[in-house]
Amino acid sequence: MLELLGKTKIDFMAKRFYAFGFSTCLVLVGVVALVQIARGQANLGIDFSGGTAVQLRFERPVSTAEARAALAAGGFAEAELQELKMGNALLIRVKRLTSIEKKAAEKVTELLRAKFPGNPVTVEATTEIGPTIGQRLRDDALLATAIAMIGIMLYIALRFEFRFGVAAALATFHDVLAVLGIFYLLEKELTLLILTALLTLAGYSLTDTVVVFDRIRENLRRRRQEPITQVINASVNQVLSRTVIVSLTVFLAVLAIYLWGGEVLHDFSLAMLLGVVVGTYSSIFVASPLLALWRRSTRA
Repeated sequence: MLELLGKTKIDFMAKRFYAFGFSTCLVLVGVVALVQIARGQANLGIDFSGGTAVQLRFERPVSTAEARAALAAGGFAEAELQELKMGNALLIRVKRLTSIEKKAAEKVTELLRAKFPGNPVTVEATTEIGPTIGQRLRDDALLATAIAMIGIMLYIALRFEFRFGVAAALATFHDVLAVLGIFYLLEKELTLLILTALLTLAGYSLTDTVVVFDRIRENLRRRRQEPITQVINASVNQVLSRTVIVSLTVFLAVLAIYLWGGEVLHDFSLAMLLGVVVGTYSSIFVASPLLALWRRSTRA
């Protein structure tokens, strides 16, 4: 294994209160975003807000830029276009619009037929997602996230100790809220794909935290007489090179998807990039300091 940083002696615990302040701001923004999503006031995709999805197949390849411009001119500026290169097809998602919601698929088809008159188009599939289904999906997404957090806490509690489980669950919840809050501030559209990214980064953050916690547990057994902050500092420094290498590897892989994966995967890969950075930060500056606070309070 490549030892990127070598032996370090960084006093991470001395910076924990600055980290707590920064993390509190991230979490507060995430809570606001969560409340707005529950109210249906955020920038929600058709999966959560309702709308129309239509798949069109052209006889010859079409330019997505020209198709997007034609839809924008026809009143569908926020339409999502996904190019399906197998068969020259386009998947178009349109949010629910009160004025033309019942004829969205027909209007989209007419606009593109007018834009590409010499390129015959066939409607392959049309899907309507009503507001009730969108609300159900939104509620189920929030429930799935909550269940995942509880499962993480129980797993870590059984794998280590209860205090480890609570610290890991809080750190993972911090990561999800942080990325969700950043997406809300950037006014990015929240879809099921973004939910997938959030749950994926929760798993990544948990894995990184488990590695740090495993070393802390080992050192707590060997160095019982030392202060908890000193043991945590030593443990984090011992696994720091591994943490940086793994995070950097994942970051570069996701960065390639972000740069060359196409518009459909753009927001997903952005969420993953943010998640890798936040997850690495939280395993060092959130989960471990929370463990130190718990240990200190139980001793008192």
